[in-house]
Amino acid sequence: MIIRDILKKTFEIIGLISLICFSFLYTEKITTVIEENDDILNEIEIVASQYKIKPINAIVSNNNVIPGIFGKEVDIKQSYKKMKKINNFNSNLLVYKEIEPDVSVKEMYDKYIVSGNMQKKEVSLLFLIEKNDNIDEVINILKKYEISSTFYIDGNWFENNNEKIIALINEGFLIGNLGYNYKYNVSGISWMNTIVTKIGNQKNTYCYTEIDNEDLLNICKNNQSYTIKPNIITNINPLIEIKKDLKNGSIITLKINKTTIEQLPLIIEYINSKDLKIVNLEELLNEKVEF
Repeated sequence: MIIRDILKKTFEIIGLISLICFSFLYTEKITTVIEENDDILNEIEIVASQYKIKPINAIVSNNNVIPGIFGKEVDIKQSYKKMKKINNFNSNLLVYKEIEPDVSVKEMYDKYIVSGNMQKKEVSLLFLIEKNDNIDEVINILKKYEISSTFYIDGNWFENNNEKIIALINEGFLIGNLGYNYKYNVSGISWMNTIVTKIGNQKNTYCYTEIDNEDLLNICKNNQSYTIKPNIITNINPLIEIKKDLKNGSIITLKINKTTIEQLPLIIEYINSKDLKIVNLEELLNEKVEF
């Protein structure tokens, strides 16, 4: 009697579970069928291909690399959810998801970054800061034009201006690592990178070179720093030299001296006249774009 009651109870439980599972599967099937015949969903699926933008791979040539660009495609499920609330198709409510390029500059520390992507109308100014340079006038000019740039700082200057470096990062400027007299060693690069990332909360770190240097590249790679090799290195007359070679994606080096300070407003205005935006390195190398 007891065994029969137990078996009966077990079969009742199994039956109830089976009914719940069947109801769930049936409901899901009905929902799928309804969605598949929904005019809003059908229209989203039709236009999805029109709004898709393919990603662009980073360009790698020997030891040089130029960043790629993310693509985008319609997120059909999320778009449908938004439009179903108003029960009408509206292209302004389309939701997108990013498509990462197959070849990306992300964490590519073993190459020289020689330019931003030339499909983005951006350029970057790098200011090289050595032992006794006073950068206040440059900062004032950049702030006047509301421009964020990158300051590459020599270790000797770095040692004596830690608080100023943190202040620069907090004001939206980027800090690059110039080593000591343009030479990198393991302890020096590690110390400066730690200050920038741990105390200044800067996301990435950056080395600098004007020529191929395998030893430098290896040290920077081992410290997970990007190595920048600019394509415009100004010298005697920055404005003229920039006018000669300026293009989308240009990375431009400027030394802190009287000529640079005098010409900097003219340089900024000239670049702006070419419909180019001046950004710091992090923005220039960012492969994600707003569509």
